[in-house]
Amino acid sequence: MPFGRGARWVLSLVALLGSAWDGMAQPAMASKDNLESSVCGFIREPLAFWMFRRAAGSPNAQRLAGIHNVERIQFVTLDQRRLGGYKLRTTGIPGGYLLVAQGNAMLADQIVGELQVFRDRGFDVYVYDYRGYGLSEGYSRLKAIVSDYREIVAHLNRQNYRRRALYGMSMGGVILLNAVGEGNTYTSMVVDSSPSRISHLGCPEQFDPVNHLPTHCSRLHLIIGERDRVVRPSEMEDLMITVKDRGGEVIRRLEYAHPFQDASGEIHRRRLQEVADFITRETPPLQ
Repeated sequence: MPFGRGARWVLSLVALLGSAWDGMAQPAMASKDNLESSVCGFIREPLAFWMFRRAAGSPNAQRLAGIHNVERIQFVTLDQRRLGGYKLRTTGIPGGYLLVAQGNAMLADQIVGELQVFRDRGFDVYVYDYRGYGLSEGYSRLKAIVSDYREIVAHLNRQNYRRRALYGMSMGGVILLNAVGEGNTYTSMVVDSSPSRISHLGCPEQFDPVNHLPTHCSRLHLIIGERDRVVRPSEMEDLMITVKDRGGEVIRRLEYAHPFQDASGEIHRRRLQEVADFITRETPPLQ
C-alpha cells in the first residue's frame, strides 16, 4: 500500500534511529553532483528506503495475468540507470498519457491492474518501479527519484500527446510536485493523500511539497481522505490552504482512507473514477 501498512510506525522508528545515527556518522564522500547521495540524513534516508523496499516485496509478472494491452517498458536515466515498469495501451489514438507515481511501499505490477480505468478513458498509462525497487536499478534516494520523474515527464512530453496527466499517490505526490509541480508542463495533476511537508523527517525544506505548488493551481486536484491514518488530513492542511488560495480544486471525502486502503472496492473505484473525471476535463492549452 502507498506509504505501507504500519508506515507511521516505520517513519517514527526511522526518525528516532536515523537522527541518532546521523548525529554520529559522517558520509565518506557525499558529492553534491551524485544523484544517489542522501539528502535526508546519511543513515536515515537509506534506512527508510530499505524498510519500504522490503515492505514492497518482489516483482511478480503473474499479477499481470488477464490484463489486456499491457507491456513491459524501460526508461534509461541520464546517469544510466534502467527503470522498469509497465504501459497500458489504450485502443485507437490515445487522448493523452497518464504517468502514475505510487506510494513508496508498492511496486508497479501491484497496481497496474487497477489503472485500467484510465486506459479505458483513452489514456496510455505509464507506471514505473522507483529506482532501486523491483524492476529498476540503482539506489533509492529522494533526489535521484525526483530527477527520474523529471526526466520521464520530459520524455513523455516529447511524444506529442495532447493531454499530459500526472497522478501521485502518497509519496508519489511528493515526488511529482518536486519534479514538475511549479512548471507548465502538464495539463492536469492529481495529488492524492500526500503530506504538505517532509522536512520534519530530516529532509531539507526545499523538498517540502507545499513549496512546489504552481502560482496558479487550476490544473491541480488535491484529494484528502478523512479516514486516512497514514497521512492524516492535518498533515495536508498547508497544501489544502495553498491550493485553494491559488485556484485549485480540493476534494475532501468522509469515506476515503489512504489510497488502496479504502473500506470497500466500491469506494476505491469511485476514487479512481473521480481522478479519471478530472484528468479528462478540457483545460486551457499549454502556453
